[in-house]
Amino acid sequence: MVDKSLGQHWLKNREILDEIADLAASEASHALCLEIGPGLGTLTSSLLKRFSKVLSVEFDPKLAANLPKSFPGKNLEVINEDILKFDFSSISEPYTVVGNIPYYITSPIIEKVLTQPNLPEKVVLLMQKEVAERVCDKKESVLSLFVKNRAIPALGPVVLKEEFEPAPKVDSQVLILEPFKNGPKYEEKLFSLIKIAFRAPRKKLVHNLASLKPKTELLRIFDELGIDQNARPADLNLDTYHALFCAIM
Repeated sequence: MVDKSLGQHWLKNREILDEIADLAASEASHALCLEIGPGLGTLTSSLLKRFSKVLSVEFDPKLAANLPKSFPGKNLEVINEDILKFDFSSISEPYTVVGNIPYYITSPIIEKVLTQPNLPEKVVLLMQKEVAERVCDKKESVLSLFVKNRAIPALGPVVLKEEFEPAPKVDSQVLILEPFKNGPKYEEKLFSLIKIAFRAPRKKLVHNLASLKPKTELLRIFDELGIDQNARPADLNLDTYHALFCAIM
């Protein structure tokens, strides 16, 4: 029984499930896979064939209790917990994160995974296609800038909505993240500026930053940094925002 309130949509195409597992296991230098939201275990099955151990974190207590029964004798550990409350520091070895994640908590999960002291070597997440594209797009958002400050993102295969049970309203896509081993590129305080910039995403950036500097001063800084006076928040990449932060803050 699927609990629609939890945003659960099970992928049923075995070829796609194997492809996702292959992406996760490719060039892996370790044997542990942390799976987010295994549900009925369709992806778990493919992961167990490619990793020596799978650690699955499942929020639903009934699903968590039933999952081990589907894989007797396999090196599978199931933890009944919300992934947003899971203690990543309990993992003491290199690992990969994989999951078919609920649409409504996509951003919090990405933030949780990429802010751990013991970062995963690789992250492979199946999510709403629009969100995956937004992370990799040259037109930036707060989420895409956050990700690009901490990892190299890439798009994987598209999964049509018809491949799920029950079918969601939109297509999905795999997002692949390679976290920076030495932590974020820029300090987190940069995002105090970025969040102000995106308070009104459709407005000109100079207007959104008016609370920080007079317009004439902002335009002078824009000119020095080569920023178009008519630029919107989405037009600036991470490096340009850092330069702007250094000039303003």
